[in-house]
Amino acid sequence: MSLLDTPATTATTAAAAPAHPLDRLSAAEIDAARELLEGAGALTPTTRFAYLGLEEPPKAEVLAFTPGDPVERRVRVMLLDTATGTGRIVVASLTTGEVLSDHVVDGAVEGQLPILDEEFAAVDPIVLADERWTSALTARGLDPRSVRTVPLSAGSYDDVPRDGRRIVRVFGFHQPDPQALAWAHPVDGLVAYVDLVAGRVLEVLDHQRLDVPAEPGRWDAAPHAAATRTDLKPIDITQPEGPSFTVDGDVVRWAGWEVRVGFDAREGLTLHQLSVQGRPLLYRASIAEMVVPYAETSPVRSWQNYFDTGEYMFARYTNSLALGCDCLGEIHYFDAVLADESGRPRTIGNAICLHEEDYGVLWKHTDIFNGMDETRRQRRLVISFFTTIGNYDYGFYWYLYLDGTVELEAKATGVVFTAAHPPEGLEYSTEVAPGLAAPFHQHLFSARLDVMVDGLANAVEEVEAARVPVGPDNPRGNAFARKATRLTTELQAQREADGATGRVWHVLNTEKTNRLGRPVGYALHPEHQPVLLADPSSSVHERAAFATKHLWVTRYDPAERYPAGELVNQHPGGAGLPAFTAADRDIDGQDIVLWHTFGLTHFPRPEDWPVMPVDYAGFTLKPAGFFDRNPALGVPSSKPAAGGEGCCGA
Repeated sequence: MSLLDTPATTATTAAAAPAHPLDRLSAAEIDAARELLEGAGALTPTTRFAYLGLEEPPKAEVLAFTPGDPVERRVRVMLLDTATGTGRIVVASLTTGEVLSDHVVDGAVEGQLPILDEEFAAVDPIVLADERWTSALTARGLDPRSVRTVPLSAGSYDDVPRDGRRIVRVFGFHQPDPQALAWAHPVDGLVAYVDLVAGRVLEVLDHQRLDVPAEPGRWDAAPHAAATRTDLKPIDITQPEGPSFTVDGDVVRWAGWEVRVGFDAREGLTLHQLSVQGRPLLYRASIAEMVVPYAETSPVRSWQNYFDTGEYMFARYTNSLALGCDCLGEIHYFDAVLADESGRPRTIGNAICLHEEDYGVLWKHTDIFNGMDETRRQRRLVISFFTTIGNYDYGFYWYLYLDGTVELEAKATGVVFTAAHPPEGLEYSTEVAPGLAAPFHQHLFSARLDVMVDGLANAVEEVEAARVPVGPDNPRGNAFARKATRLTTELQAQREADGATGRVWHVLNTEKTNRLGRPVGYALHPEHQPVLLADPSSSVHERAAFATKHLWVTRYDPAERYPAGELVNQHPGGAGLPAFTAADRDIDGQDIVLWHTFGLTHFPRPEDWPVMPVDYAGFTLKPAGFFDRNPALGVPSSKPAAGGEGCCGA
């Protein structure tokens, strides 16, 4: 029976009415959602919550909201029956107690729900009960109980059943003692395929018996333990008068900026209704997907690629941040309240860090004619979170600057994924320690930017530098031009960056102009790094099509949330942006969404072992005619430093 046939019920848990449609879900609302679904007959002893999040109202409803208006709260829930593998996606109203939609997922066609922590935990006893797995380890001289299993999303390949079964592939890493870093000791040449619902190993591929790397990997372990430095003096970040920002619930205000902070189990930190000097810029911004494709071609590794957002719901693993370690200065923390796999609220303390920090010189001039000698210092507001996905740790930092700039910086650190490095070497890996390899790979993120540059009527122009040949209008050959191309349809707007021409994309308002009569706008500056390098015929190319272009532009549709589609796990491909843009809708002067691919192409170095220094990727949004002149002219001069004779025009 469909859940839609169940009469509306009133949840027994008291949930305070939210003040705004985009307020983050509370613990009481999560309890109310579980009780509503239980009353509708959706929950059994084997039902697990793969995802529970706020079903945000359509944009028009939110923009029309005024304080005091009634707020209907809806949730979107992914439910998995671990006994059968059946998944369903349910939307329910906490306000009316009704199930509004109930979709049973066809796993063979639509893909699978994200992998549960409970399923990851079940893998170890499953493989330890399989004689093929334990024999392969014993033949390598290893006690199977000392090998840590690492279950990974299986992807969509011919060697994985496409009949709707939930499959993971499993690597082993030897941990000789509880303090050892298991990633230093990969058991290479061996992989198991596990049916999570049946609870059994389908296949063990024992392709090649390679020596298990022996050198310890802990950074503080002999024989290469790093001595603690004694030549670094403390740095103190102080704001004696307190921070310049204010926080009212989820709303942050700072230096002319206003933004609503959100958090989602899938996307992590989300920004809503970002405005500067009272003018809208972004309706919603998030990291909506990421893929990590690997380049190693061994039969046991050539399938490796992970969609950490869609397959694993990476924000479930958000860190609790610590003052002095993750954030410095005057800090405001936001907790994150998520649903666990039983549908009960789980609070991650200090999940989001908010602070401001000095960022060097903002503007400066010493004039030879009028004696002007002025300097102003830049500062930025930082909104960030960190999450750990297996071996890697990712930080996402949104920066707001005094000059109207917005920046997103992704920080990748942690431990590189490892393999054995045979004496003959590997073509697509780096030897990072004796006998230990780290395969080449990419980290490709998709930022979903629901733009609203001074209003809803937006368009995109591709702007780049162009050489001008010598001629009557350029007799000395010194001229160069600015070339602007309007992107008018979704298929035309599938673009790649070009560092040789300095290509950027301007988001313009087609109805408003600045004092010079030109459209107000903001420019998206990419970093000009490679997009997905896998062959166009590959499975990961089909599944991660979003990562084949730096830019996609779509007409706003509230149902179009994720660039690789809603169900990524074991999906064969073609979902998400390729499907969204197939109709080639008009995007000129419309309510539009930008999807920007950025990231790292990582050829590991010995310096990345045993713990990788932070590597950076991101993008920048800069005002381009949005303001009539420098918006940071009013920043006050700084006080002279102790013992100084004056500074910054004071």
